[in-house]
Amino acid sequence: MGSDNTCIKDDGKHIPKDDVLIRQAKAGDENAAELLIRRYYSSVLRYCRWHCPNIETAEDLTQETFIRLFRHLKEYRDKGTFKAYLYTIANHLCIDESRRISTSPLNDMNMPAADDAIHRIEEKDQIRYLLKFLSPEQREAVLLRFEESLSFTEIARITGCSLRTAQSRVRNGLKIMRKEMDHASS
Repeated sequence: MGSDNTCIKDDGKHIPKDDVLIRQAKAGDENAAELLIRRYYSSVLRYCRWHCPNIETAEDLTQETFIRLFRHLKEYRDKGTFKAYLYTIANHLCIDESRRISTSPLNDMNMPAADDAIHRIEEKDQIRYLLKFLSPEQREAVLLRFEESLSFTEIARITGCSLRTAQSRVRNGLKIMRKEMDHASS
């Protein structure tokens, strides 16, 4: 296939890049839409999971992210990476959900299931604990940078801030997390 910039290799198969799939999905190609969902579903779910008290809510928000994506896909303009656009939708849904549940009292029903794989990993529990010390803006920037491997430019676009502010939020968030780790170990 040589220097074909329209495809990426995945398990030896050539799969169209996002911009090609988006054009095809806009034209009504359901297979292209399915490929986009398969490509991003698990990462969007993981992102939503960081923001939600339980897996069911995270799954609902992930599904709603894709519903809104395809409902408004014809309006999508390639102004950056598609991944950043998709995470912006998920981000807004997670913010709306956190506002909705912030007024609800915590109870055992809101707690994740004990057998949930993410909670069996000690490091994830420690990260969750440390993230609680950050402002919502810092927490969001740190999660997008390290859990979703997004660039500072993409983080700025998703959160609606400047590039410098995104960098500062990550840097200051990490500083606070290190300080809390040092404090907890002493």
